[in-house]
Amino acid sequence: MSTFMAKAEDVERKWYVIDAADKPLGRVASEAARLLRGKHKPIFTPHVDTGDHVIIINAEKVALTGKKLTQKLYYHHSRYPGGMTLINYGTLLKTRPERAVEKAIKGMLPKNRLGEQMYRKLNVYKGEAHPHQAQKPEAWTIRD
Repeated sequence: MSTFMAKAEDVERKWYVIDAADKPLGRVASEAARLLRGKHKPIFTPHVDTGDHVIIINAEKVALTGKKLTQKLYYHHSRYPGGMTLINYGTLLKTRPERAVEKAIKGMLPKNRLGEQMYRKLNVYKGEAHPHQAQKPEAWTIRD
């Protein structure tokens, strides 16, 4: 008996919607990363993208614990001398809440081409509305 290895053409992809309203950012990000990788499926294979598409709504209502709104910083460098940009999470959440959630999820995915492929299946939206109704996404609940 040999070990089962999934093939890319055998993977059936579903669409899931995660409502991030009043949910901790880390829980939302870890569940989304789990769905994107396909670890919730019995056919999970580490070297094959077995994950599903994930839609996250209400990104601006995501919750943070403690003083992370003021103390958690996101760094960006332009590769020029003195080009470091620091943005605290509160500012990022006001200006681009989708980007804050995307960065948290991207940090939990593999750092290679397979991770980039998984990241492309992520869609994050600020409000309740999203343009993926035709795919008939299923609601995915997150434990509190």
